[in-house]
Amino acid sequence: MTLLLYAQLVAAVQLHALTFNEDGSHSVEKKSGAVYLFSYFKGNGEDGLHLAYSDDGLSWHQLNDGNSLLRPIVGKDKLMRDPNITLGPDGLFHLVWTSSWHEPLIGHATSKDLIHWPEQQSIAPMMNEPNVQNVWAPETFYDRETKQFLLFWATTIPRRFPETDKSGDNGLNHRIYLTTTKDFKNFTSTRLFFDPGFNVIDATIVRDGNRFIIFFKDETKQPVAQKNIHYAVAERATGPFIKVSPPITGKYWAEGPTVIKIGGRWIVYFDRYRDHRYGAVASTDLEHWEDISAQLQFPEGARHGTIFQVKQSVLAKLLKMSGG
Repeated sequence: MTLLLYAQLVAAVQLHALTFNEDGSHSVEKKSGAVYLFSYFKGNGEDGLHLAYSDDGLSWHQLNDGNSLLRPIVGKDKLMRDPNITLGPDGLFHLVWTSSWHEPLIGHATSKDLIHWPEQQSIAPMMNEPNVQNVWAPETFYDRETKQFLLFWATTIPRRFPETDKSGDNGLNHRIYLTTTKDFKNFTSTRLFFDPGFNVIDATIVRDGNRFIIFFKDETKQPVAQKNIHYAVAERATGPFIKVSPPITGKYWAEGPTVIKIGGRWIVYFDRYRDHRYGAVASTDLEHWEDISAQLQFPEGARHGTIFQVKQSVLAKLLKMSGG
């Protein structure tokens, strides 16, 4: 083997590692040799983490016979709502979730294979804000430029945004906050991350080439209910995100967006929680959207989750564990 060929092979291996360990799990485009997984919860999140898989992004098949793969043990309410999974450069899957309705904590656990989860911990990202009402729908995104994880979530701090104080449910008036970390032990100071000028929850970020897109829910209920999905764009994962889009979902209540791109077509999935089912819209240009909910097959009872990519070998172990 020539030195040139060897160097090309090494470069290919390094690129493959980058694809999955630094960018692949939440890359918007499907990577070669990848399969989609969907992390979700059922009910109120009492029984923990559920997973499903898909090759085409339309038909989703439950794993572990629909049973939980990890039960929550942290937080006052001991829930696992809004489970979000990101594969880091350390080869670990990092899971974060909403552990309680009204407690300023985030659940966190890691796994090498999505089967074995050694321990769970609580992260307290809002310790400098004593009046915080909640910490909802945390997500992580690995930023390969800064080589750190972004950890962001929705929080209400009373009277912080008085112009929209009366817009939400039960006095809640959310904005998206951010901290960063390299090891989930040491965190930067929390800061306001995204304020579109209205009550906002359920933010998720995807990379699309040299830009980053944040999809999110308008949580406005008063004076006119919105409860729909929008997006905004930035040049860096850390923002600022600008040019908030019009709603991309219809005249129904939607939350928990998660996004992929197949063959040049964007698909934004969401929990139609009032209708007790999943929905999706698709677009080739991010401007004109088509409802494709009728094409979807999701596990019964699936609630707010995240789609991410794994290697086929990871799915094979999950199927073996499930008896598939």
